[in-house]
Amino acid sequence: MTTTQRIQTAYELAKQQYAELGIDTDAVLNEVNSVPISVHCWQGDDVRGFENPDQELSGGIQATGNYPGRARTAVELRQDLDQAFRLIPGKKRLNLHAMYLESDQPVSRDKIKPEHFTNWVEWAKKTDTGLDFNPSCFSHPLSEDGMTLAHPDEKIRQFWVDHCIASRKVSESFGRALGTPSVMNIWVPDGMKDVPFDRLAPRQRLMDSLDKIIAEPIDERYHKDAVESKLFGIGAEAYTVGSNEFYMGYATSRNILLCLDAGHFHPTEVISDKISACSLYVKEFLLHVTRPIRWDSDHVVLLDEETQAIANEIVRHKLYDRVNIGLDFFDASINRIAAWVIGTRNTRKALLKAMLEPQQQLKDAEDTRDYTTRLAMMEETRSMPWAAVWDYYCMVNDVPVGLEWLKDVKDYEQTVLATREAN
Repeated sequence: MTTTQRIQTAYELAKQQYAELGIDTDAVLNEVNSVPISVHCWQGDDVRGFENPDQELSGGIQATGNYPGRARTAVELRQDLDQAFRLIPGKKRLNLHAMYLESDQPVSRDKIKPEHFTNWVEWAKKTDTGLDFNPSCFSHPLSEDGMTLAHPDEKIRQFWVDHCIASRKVSESFGRALGTPSVMNIWVPDGMKDVPFDRLAPRQRLMDSLDKIIAEPIDERYHKDAVESKLFGIGAEAYTVGSNEFYMGYATSRNILLCLDAGHFHPTEVISDKISACSLYVKEFLLHVTRPIRWDSDHVVLLDEETQAIANEIVRHKLYDRVNIGLDFFDASINRIAAWVIGTRNTRKALLKAMLEPQQQLKDAEDTRDYTTRLAMMEETRSMPWAAVWDYYCMVNDVPVGLEWLKDVKDYEQTVLATREAN
């Protein structure tokens, strides 16, 4: 039996087993394939961008490790993304930061324009990839003291306001060029290392800055605003201006998107439980799916319980039109392309597993308070042959099945990435 025959046979058996629970696996494959996942550009170059090749990271941003082959130019980064995308099934987007612009001359962040991202748009058209965007309010001389949009110095604060306003124009241009709205996420590192006396004034300044940034209406067919909270970071251990409460209130009152990052909360908190609660008040979400370990939030996504719980919430409540799924991790201790592939495939796997739940039976059991059946079904479906469905899904989408993708990554490492270190 050939590998193709084995995968086909396993799928047909799984299809029958799921059909007994009323689940049409063919329909599920079409559904899971259509849900976009926004892959983050910064895994490929350790969050350095292309403003200055010697730029040091700051503002709570830190990439650890020195695995060979980091992308040093936008051309190399797009080449790496092409390689990663060939190994990942399903609809994909790319999330860009402002400092990934391309220009022959230095460009101040408050002066960025759509033309500085022309090559990214052309690449997106060729690869049928939507683009999302972020202002880069870190790793800059004017962010060195840990404050940007909440800075007490009006001139510095205005610089970052102007940067975000310019970023909205770039984001809008993506949506117009590609026919799909760009989600622009605002995250700032603003906070204090030690206990502040005045917690209110910085939040008043941040609110005022954000109001100025989003003052000009932009058609949501092209651009959507999102704001992202954080618990704490390096240099902001005692106080973070943009807390969860601040941004949830802001997103709700301004009718914009709330970004929930899986690593930006206390270790005992999970964003999967926040999705349904916030959905009652927030019209739309951006998710940053990542994996927290202790204080660090940006590890490669695993197919763990929280990743699965996040996918379950999206699927069970049919929130596809209200939740934008993005990834946010950067690991320089392993092959960067492999990190993209592992994290994105795991996110897609979680969505597939969620779609293979016997949802109506589980809901009926819960509605009739038959909690015994609910628990039994939830546990038994864990061992259903979802992996056979996944393998078939990969095969029909012409991406490697199982660990076959790792061979491609290793070959690419030897033929492409190794030459970067040698030059």
